[in-house]
Amino acid sequence: MKPLKSIRYDEVSTHDKLVAFVTLARPQAGNRIDVAMIQDLAAVCDHLEDHSSADVVVFRAQGPDFCTGIDFKAFAPDKPIDIHGFNKWEKIAVRLERLPKVTVALVDGLAAGGGFQLALVADQRIATPQARFQLPEVHMGFLPGMATFRLAKYVGLGHAKRIMLCAEAVTAPRALELGLIDRVAEDLDEALGETIRSFGPIHNVAVQLCRRLLDESFSVDFENAIGHFLAAQHRAVTQTAFLETLKREHQG
Repeated sequence: MKPLKSIRYDEVSTHDKLVAFVTLARPQAGNRIDVAMIQDLAAVCDHLEDHSSADVVVFRAQGPDFCTGIDFKAFAPDKPIDIHGFNKWEKIAVRLERLPKVTVALVDGLAAGGGFQLALVADQRIATPQARFQLPEVHMGFLPGMATFRLAKYVGLGHAKRIMLCAEAVTAPRALELGLIDRVAEDLDEALGETIRSFGPIHNVAVQLCRRLLDESFSVDFENAIGHFLAAQHRAVTQTAFLETLKREHQG
């Protein structure tokens, strides 16, 4: 992997899993998302997709806040706005969301804008009691990215409208009530260990297929959904993981 400027990447064996830690490392700038961070995340995705044998990917951050959104210094007020920068970020978010690994976001402090989006693309979210989630974009005259697509799937349309249109700062206990996060814990490391153990054996193909079908369940009718399911199931049952399960069951 090429040298990273705004992210620290580590792989650690823990809880019988190889865990990749992706740490946002711009604490002096609130871990705001800039061009360099997008490039770093692209390099991390390349590594995770093509070279890493990690079972779990953990997103976390240095400093008091998880990520306070995009870095507006990347936009010059006297020049036309380049929409391609937003497109690059959304493409990275999709790649992170579809990684062939189980993903967890550890959130402390503020997760705003793109930081909120980064937490949303993870399979599970663990937050400290001090964590807050906010999408302030509409109050700033633009849109909160593809959180407009993802958020309502977690919290429902009514809650999503209020969070976006009122720029509500959602506390960790409230986020837990809404189903936005999975756990609130003072000790993120301890909670992470419990979460990793709860995943049990991680079979990457099954994880990816299950994610895709769950996402499609909000937009595909049953007749198409069952066709997609059968195709996915056919792929799953031809993988080594399921064949080994059959052997164990017959031997037992």
